[in-house]
Order: sequence, then structure tokens, then C-alpha cells
Amino acid sequence: MSSSTVKTSNDLTSQGEATPELSIVMPCLNEEDTLETCILKAQAAARDAHIAAEIIVADNGSTDNSAELARHLGARVVSVPVRGYGSALMGGIEAASGKFVVMGDADDSYDFGHVTRFLERLRSGADLVIGNRFAGGIQPGAMPFLHRYVGNPLLTRVGRLFFGGSCGDFCCGLRAFSKSAYQRMGLRTTGMEFATEMIVKANLLGMRVVEVPTTLSPDGRTHPPHLRRWRDGWRTIRFFLLYSPR
Repeated sequence: MSSSTVKTSNDLTSQGEATPELSIVMPCLNEEDTLETCILKAQAAARDAHIAAEIIVADNGSTDNSAELARHLGARVVSVPVRGYGSALMGGIEAASGKFVVMGDADDSYDFGHVTRFLERLRSGADLVIGNRFAGGIQPGAMPFLHRYVGNPLLTRVGRLFFGGSCGDFCCGLRAFSKSAYQRMGLRTTGMEFATEMIVKANLLGMRVVEVPTTLSPDGRTHPPHLRRWRDGWRTIRFFLLYSPR
């Protein structure tokens, strides 16, 4: 890799080099306000740690300049026409060529500078690595009161009660996994419950699931978040009830 850029998988292939070790996948729906910052942070982290990486922006029907901006910065844009957080991620992950995958939102709330923490645990044998924002630090204004003290703790407790494991932050969107583990999970949900399904399936399959501390910052969007508190909370609870072995 050069000292100034992280090569995309297209660059690696065209120059006859090995495929990237890591694919960084960002679901995107009109994120031109923050996408550049996220891509640059991910590129810098990979470059500084000498990681052969690709960045994939899973565009879920953006009507702004997100896709053009991503291509200009050297990311690979994958168009995913079926709407939904899970749909976008499934499309991006399917296109990933790395042995390992890091996924994270493109709203600059997660720090892509932490990707090395996740990769280290994957290299040492973990199947799924979940970020824990409560362990790493939540900045003022980054998470609404009800989410921080009611919603997230409740969903995490219910998830652990139903499916076991020791995950302390079921809802953290910054996480990593091996491509082979992802394929074994057979994930299907197209909405926000996709992230929950991942932890549930990993626990049911007896995979090695670990956590690393990460941070949460106020996002940099100028439009409302895609998350819908009550709708997405109910969809997660419904998923727990449908998949619980008890």
C-alpha cells in the first residue's frame, strides 16, 4: 500500500496483489454530510496499521452526492436497491472480498479509527467482535436518555436472557466478523434488527463472540436519523420472541 491511500479491491486486483485482508462496509442513505469523514478515518486507520483494506459503501438509494463522493475518495460503491439497514449491509458484505469485515454507520457517530481493535481480536480467533459503547464512552448528546438508560439496557438484558452470552451492548452498530462466520449465520432480516440477528445467530451456533470498547459521538447529520425508536424496538423484541429456543 502507498503511504497516502488505502487501495480498493479493484486496485489490488488490477495490480496482481493479494485480495485485501479487511473489508470495511458502510451502509449509506443520503450521508454526504459525514461520509467523507468516515471514509478518511477508516483509510487512515488501515494505512497507519499497514492493513490491506478495502472500503465498501453500500448505497441504499441515496438521492444526494454520497455515491459520487465515495467513489472520488477511492471507496467501492455497491448499489443496493432493496431498502433497509439489513438489506444495505447484506449487499455490502456480499460484495466484500476481505477475509474479515468491519461494519459501521456512515453518520460519524462511530470511530473508524478503532478498526484495529476489532481486527486484532478476529486475528486471534474470534468469530464476531461487538463494540461496547458503555465501556468505551458515550459523549454528551450522542444517545438519547431513553435509549441509554432504558432501551439499550433492556434489549441487551432480554437478549442475554433468551440466548445467553455476555454481550453488554446488543445494539452497537460498529462490529466485525470473519466472512466465513457471516456465511454460517445465514442472516435474513432486512431492517434494524439485522444487528440483533447477528448476535443471536452467533450465540445459537456456538461461535466465539467477544467485545471491545468503542465510543459513540453525536452524529454529524443535518437530517433526522434513520432509526425509529418504537418501531425498531418492537421489531427487535419480536425477533427475540420468534427465535428464542425457549
